[in-house]
Amino acid sequence: MSDVLDLVEARLRTTLGEPDARAAVTFLGTDRVEVLRFTGGGPDGDLVRYVTLGMSDRPMTDPTAVLADPLRGPRAELVLSVKAGRADVDKVLRPLAVLAASPQVEGVIVAPGASLDVGEPLWPGAPFTSVLVAEPGGLVADLELDEPLDPVRFLPLLPMTSNEAAWKRVHGAEALQERWLKGGTDLRDPLRSGVALT
Repeated sequence: MSDVLDLVEARLRTTLGEPDARAAVTFLGTDRVEVLRFTGGGPDGDLVRYVTLGMSDRPMTDPTAVLADPLRGPRAELVLSVKAGRADVDKVLRPLAVLAASPQVEGVIVAPGASLDVGEPLWPGAPFTSVLVAEPGGLVADLELDEPLDPVRFLPLLPMTSNEAAWKRVHGAEALQERWLKGGTDLRDPLRSGVALT
């Protein structure tokens, strides 16, 4: 494990406590991505949080760049928070690893406002195949690294139904988040239905 990933894991342990499970996935031609599970979060202690570990080892680079800078560029890990006990959400480990590997595999830069789609339910029976990348800083603070490295940002993922994802493509991420807020949508409910979009 690199020094960056050691620092990331230390930040996660300081903020979320000890992980109670971890799984590793390696895709052909990419570095290993781990997903850590932290249970007992939230005010009622009923949340389970899944956090990737490995995505931040390399900076994300512009796919149109002639040469990739090995040091400079945005770094991130992904965070998914859901209510425990309502669905088999542990099966989200592989889809999360797929999303975390996407900067290496597809050359994408994952940033707030982006949509990420895995093309299959995030877990068995889930009405979601995609997520909205939300603004960082709420749950886990950015991790500053020594110059010239960019800080590691911990990006929350908000599961979207197919209708919500289509609506977001037309109207934008901010408009969808306003709909969720107006509708009192519990974004941590793994079985929630889509918000009214008309």
